[in-house]
Amino acid sequence: MSARPYSLLSLWPIVQRWKNLVLGAVALAAVVSAVVALLLPNIYRSTSVFYPTNPQTTDPDRIVTEGGKLELGGRAEDLDRVLTIGNSLPVAEYIIKKYRLHQHYEFGQPGDEQADQAALDEFAANLDIVHNERDAIELTFQDRDKQLAARIANDLVALIDSFNQQLTLDNRRSVLDLYRSRYNFLSREYASTRQALIAGRRRYGIYGMDRESRYLAQEIIRTESALRQAEGEGNSGRAAGLRRALRGLTEVEGGNRLNLENFVQGADSMSTLYARFNNLQERLVRSREAYESADLALKGRISSLYVVQKAYPATKKAKPIRWLIVASSVVITLALSIIFITLLELFRRNSQRFVVAAPERVAR
Repeated sequence: MSARPYSLLSLWPIVQRWKNLVLGAVALAAVVSAVVALLLPNIYRSTSVFYPTNPQTTDPDRIVTEGGKLELGGRAEDLDRVLTIGNSLPVAEYIIKKYRLHQHYEFGQPGDEQADQAALDEFAANLDIVHNERDAIELTFQDRDKQLAARIANDLVALIDSFNQQLTLDNRRSVLDLYRSRYNFLSREYASTRQALIAGRRRYGIYGMDRESRYLAQEIIRTESALRQAEGEGNSGRAAGLRRALRGLTEVEGGNRLNLENFVQGADSMSTLYARFNNLQERLVRSREAYESADLALKGRISSLYVVQKAYPATKKAKPIRWLIVASSVVITLALSIIFITLLELFRRNSQRFVVAAPERVAR
């Protein structure tokens, strides 16, 4: 025997026979879903929209020393870095601890492993950070308390900004320590060279080498010329005095502080000291400028995010959509009821067919 064909139109008589059961199930589903929908709390969403900036343009060291302007990043690495920071465990733990979300979510006290994990899971479920089609980051947080949702969303943006800056802050502190060490070293070398210059001036009597060499040469030539003239004139007394003066100008034992022998001995040493002193002075000034710039840059905190829209308390709930819950429950219950009674009718017909066919096979 061929199986009896079924169609959607053939379901109507079945529904008519079982209408009381179907209507009862649909009514029960409507009542239960309505009660559940009414008991569900209102959930509010707050969203903040921001762009990550290029770290190279927000580096205070470059802004102070080179100048520059803030540029929006929008690069894949900038977006990935912000998304990674926003979904990281330290950020979640900080927000959970700050706003006491264990008690807010009613999961127990902090420190309990299950309560901590439940709070983290609930926080992660309520947080949504996505990269939209305009290369911006949308951070959305939802909660029963609209004010709390807005505060958490704004704090999350500030925390992401802080963590993003912290990635380069440690390196800048190391650079500042390097600048400080360099400045201290140059200061010590500068003071040491200055003391050596003072000692050399006192020892050799050299205070301004250009003028002193000119003066010494003029005096030696003048004295020697006068000595030769006195010897030619036969003035022995004057010649002896000039000879003594010449000895004082040329020899250390002559008694003059500034003399040719001392000047020759100290000229090379003093030239080297003067050159090193001038070099250290220039390097010390540049090092001090670099240290002050780095210190100022470290103290200045330039945001690494450009916030387009701050999160504000929502004016209407995001969910639940109660009428949709009731309608979907009614539709699903109706569909399941029809399927159930259809299967039940098929089972009954097959059972009756089997009962009728059994005596015929026995008679044969």
